[in-house]
Amino acid sequence: MSEPRSPPNPPPPLVLDLEWAGDLRFQGRSGDAEILMDSPPKAGPSPVQTLGFGLAGCMAMDVASILQRGRLELKSMRAHLEAARLAEHPKRLVAVDLRFTLQGPIPPDRVERAIQLSRERYCSVWHSLNPDIEFKTSFEIVSELGGAASHPPDPPPSRRE
Repeated sequence: MSEPRSPPNPPPPLVLDLEWAGDLRFQGRSGDAEILMDSPPKAGPSPVQTLGFGLAGCMAMDVASILQRGRLELKSMRAHLEAARLAEHPKRLVAVDLRFTLQGPIPPDRVERAIQLSRERYCSVWHSLNPDIEFKTSFEIVSELGGAASHPPDPPPSRRE
């Protein structure tokens, strides 16, 4: 009989500091990383743009990592995020459409699986957001000759599968 596995150790807590830099600008630091947020976004991204960068970046890093671990030749990848917001305060995100464009000899089913794993299991940013946000993903694989094979958005989810 094998012994039960102990749960994995949680990652260290997220610690960051913001310092007011005048107007509606804030300089943020977390470890060695820095960012300047601004509203309206002139000197840096707004807080909501930063949230979008976080979501798109988290999923893109997951997808790239999963494909690379699968020994697939990812030559390039771009992520394009569009999000709808409420008109009234708090003007939160209510719908997100995230499209990946990849280049390399990668089977579409492997990209679909990588996106699915990121969305359902790995992307901590996505799992930290309000559960009623409509979230669609899609992708296309672009050949080196300029042709593309688009893949339609996934069916509307019931939020988290």
